[in-house]
Amino acid sequence: MHKKYLSFFIATLPLFSIAQSGTQMQALTFGEAMQIMEKNHHALKQADYHVKEKQAERQARKGLYYPKVGISGNYVAMQKDVAMNLSPVRDALMPLYNTLGNYGSFSGVPNPDPATNKQMPVLPDNLSTKAVREKLLEGAQAVQNADWEPTLVNKFFGSVMATAQLPIYTGGKIHAANQAAMIEEQEAAEEVAVKKAELTSELAERYFGLKLAEQAILVRKQVLDGMNKHLEDARKMEARGMLARAEVLNAQVHQAQAEREYKKAVQTAAILTKAMANSLSVPELQIVPVTDLFYVADLEPVDYFKVSALQNNPQLKQVKTKMELARQGSKAERGALYPTVALIGSYNIVNASKLAPDWFAGIGAKWTLFDGYSRSNKIKAAAYKVEQVREAELKAINDINAVIDKLYTTLGMYKDQLEALEASQKLADEYLYVRQKGFEAEMNTTTDIMDAHLGVSKIKIEKLEAMYGFDKTLAELLKYAGMAEQFEEYRNSHQLVIGKF
Repeated sequence: MHKKYLSFFIATLPLFSIAQSGTQMQALTFGEAMQIMEKNHHALKQADYHVKEKQAERQARKGLYYPKVGISGNYVAMQKDVAMNLSPVRDALMPLYNTLGNYGSFSGVPNPDPATNKQMPVLPDNLSTKAVREKLLEGAQAVQNADWEPTLVNKFFGSVMATAQLPIYTGGKIHAANQAAMIEEQEAAEEVAVKKAELTSELAERYFGLKLAEQAILVRKQVLDGMNKHLEDARKMEARGMLARAEVLNAQVHQAQAEREYKKAVQTAAILTKAMANSLSVPELQIVPVTDLFYVADLEPVDYFKVSALQNNPQLKQVKTKMELARQGSKAERGALYPTVALIGSYNIVNASKLAPDWFAGIGAKWTLFDGYSRSNKIKAAAYKVEQVREAELKAINDINAVIDKLYTTLGMYKDQLEALEASQKLADEYLYVRQKGFEAEMNTTTDIMDAHLGVSKIKIEKLEAMYGFDKTLAELLKYAGMAEQFEEYRNSHQLVIGKF
């Protein structure tokens, strides 16, 4: 392992010695941390499931194009059977049959006997009358004995029916519904991109915040080591009578302060380590950030990020998706002005009625001609929705451009600050060296040495904080420019200045 990280482990040993059992320590680059976050973060998993939900809904709406086939059944109990009384028909027929069967005269009846019908093809009138009367009386008896009050439906009955319906024209409503489903799926996918951009920015803030804390521990440890050495030298000089007791006490005060600052830095790193584990959704992981704090020496012009935002910003894409969704909603509302036409059919599997047919097929239409102006007002509302989203898009573009301007200016301020601090650090290091030599020659007091040490550490901490501010702001800028996921790629493709402490 690199000496710097070995020093970090040694410096933070008190912190890690109290870690819970099962905790894993792992050194990760920012890119590796991003991969773990994308794989494990619960918010991203939730967004992915939302995409799958919308995919399933889109498949469901495709079903609107296909016929609907079903089976329906019921079992019913009524007050009484459904019957038809035909007795008046019987009463009208019986007199006719009886009169003709007893008093009617008939002739011309064909001879039914094969043995004699050639000689006598037609029966005589008396035999013809007798034969016809017998048939009429038989008919009268059949009419009298017939069921003239038939039951059409029993009071307890069940029926089973198979039905089918296929829409053939809906005024574009089905097409609009399917287009809306596709757009909603796209919107859900863009929500994943939005969430990923937000989490990447948050990860950069926490990752480089932890790196800042790590570097601060090293700086505080350097100060503490310097104070310890100076206190030791002061005590030796006091023992030889070369230094007053007050100077030794002053050195002890500053050494105790340096120790408190060091312990505070260690505790801050512990808090940020837990925050990092939360960002990665791996509570048992305790990471050591490998990627150094940095700033980019060759930033592109601000328009580069604005153009990228117009093309790639996931929130702008969401607004555009909402625009398309509003347009499809408007089409669906206009479709309500037209009739709905469908092929329909039914087959009685169990027919409870003797009069109902076994099957039928046909075409049906439904057209609402007046509904109290409900449709026209819904169409207006849908049109206003389109305009509302259009205005939201224009506002979002202006807001994003304003944020990019602000973030870009902030990056420039951090860059200028870092360049100034670089020169200040050289002077502070030289000043500390001169003061240490002067102390050894008994020309400077312990206060001079302590002030010089603290001056060096102050500049180092300011540099760390400025670089952290630059990195956090850069991640935020890339988020608004629609390049959040390219943070590591962007970093690797530019000229970087790495902090050396």
